Amino acid sequence: MNGNYLLDTNIAIARTNREAAVEQRVNASAAVFLACITVGELFYGAQKSGRAAENVRRVQAIVAANTVLVCDSGTAYHYGITRSALRAKGRPIPDNDIWIAALAVQHNLTLATRDAHFTGRRRPDGRILVAQHRRKHCEHRRNAHSLAAYRSP
Repeated sequence: MNGNYLLDTNIAIARTNREAAVEQRVNASAAVFLACITVGELFYGAQKSGRAAENVRRVQAIVAANTVLVCDSGTAYHYGITRSALRAKGRPIPDNDIWIAALAVQHNLTLATRDAHFTGRRRPDGRILVAQHRRKHCEHRRNAHSLAAYRSP
């Protein structure tokens, strides 16, 4: 991995919640970025929460502390290739996740995510998904959560 991370929404949330495993991994990176799509998803989540004003302020602090990458025609190119390849393989994923992945590919960043559709799969375009696992203890049961890294070759 090149040490530069693009945080998916679920990892950005985990980081704001100060999850130790996420904090350790992300803090060890050379640089951390957010996708404009992730920022939109964070603002949406804040608006629909029971503490909208407080959570909007939290999102604003996250945005102020990180570099936000925006989509351009290069991103659109990678989006088109990835979406087409996934459709041909019968493995569609949510559009927002394709846009976020396209930004990671375009900028040669590692996509830090917990989305299951990124975990441990080879993409048709030759890019590899590497899964890292951690365990979360919840009362009497354990739930495995993945921190997957989407990277360019």
